[in-house]
Amino acid sequence: MTADTVGGVWTYALELTRALASHGVEVTLATMGAPLSEARWAEARALPNLAVEESRFALEWMDDPWDDVRAAGDWLLSLEARLRPDVVHLNGYAHGALPWARPPLVVGHSCVLSWWRAVKGEDAPDRYARYHDAVAAGLRAAGRVVAPSAAMLEALREHYGPLPASDVIFNARGFEAFPSGSAREPFILSAGRLWDEAKNVSLLAAVAPRLSWPVMVAGDARHPAGWRVESPNVEMLGLLAPSVLARWMARAAVYALPARYEPFGLSALEAALSGCALVLGDIPSLREVWGDGAALFVPPSDGDALVEALESLSRDTSLRTRLAERARERALNYTPRRMAAAYLSVYAELRHPHPESPTP
Repeated sequence: MTADTVGGVWTYALELTRALASHGVEVTLATMGAPLSEARWAEARALPNLAVEESRFALEWMDDPWDDVRAAGDWLLSLEARLRPDVVHLNGYAHGALPWARPPLVVGHSCVLSWWRAVKGEDAPDRYARYHDAVAAGLRAAGRVVAPSAAMLEALREHYGPLPASDVIFNARGFEAFPSGSAREPFILSAGRLWDEAKNVSLLAAVAPRLSWPVMVAGDARHPAGWRVESPNVEMLGLLAPSVLARWMARAAVYALPARYEPFGLSALEAALSGCALVLGDIPSLREVWGDGAALFVPPSDGDALVEALESLSRDTSLRTRLAERARERALNYTPRRMAAAYLSVYAELRHPHPESPTP
């Protein structure tokens, strides 16, 4: 299994690996993007069914990554030759087109073209033409394509054309790591890569002076290119260890993520498991995951609507409690056990494909 170390794919990969352990599945995780921190090495070593092969190759969405993408492909094929895995599970696109022994699983967690459309409101510029072609080739060569929401799967079809056989498998988090404390404190929490315009934390920071409650933001404020985001209207908590962030979520009354682009939203799931009321960006993927009254939704460009939603929750304890209960009830459906079972079914199909299987 491949994983980048920059975003939420790392968390997803470890959660899936942990859930696969009870089925006797051993995972070798091939990491790219950046070296692992000591904290992440500790997380990996805690899983008895996980081995890690570390690299620093640039990721396909980074600036001019193609020499690294090619070198990473050679490295991955050498790992396949040495390890002889039953299944190759790629959490990226370009390497799907490599000459694998069996067609791989390609999981689409996000992509530049759908990000650009959602965040910038226009098509990605021509400089991403090579990225488009590499992603499209990787998807076409996949034995199976999976996405964490139907909205993300449809975005892949829209930007890259018809897909091979495909599935939606929702992401998951184990509730045990997110205790739901009964005493909630009057503050609003948000978390994520602060430099990512998709998270839209800048809108939350902009309206913070108009809110009755303080706003706390956890996450990396430094872009991989080196520049740093400053948000003077909120309290910056920095990049927190998962256990520390879970404690903040157990205290917060409200979790806000007015995202412009979020193919699933692991942080919202963690907050819901912790007992926070959710205020989320009104986009198709978050509606898909958190519909049926499990969150308040606000247009990502509407600061007034965000203020109104957050203020309504700060004033109305009954509404806040009811919304938090609905969010946690829905969150408990997204279990690692269910996610692992769905992936095991896909793995079995990849190992023993049925020629007559229809393509959705």
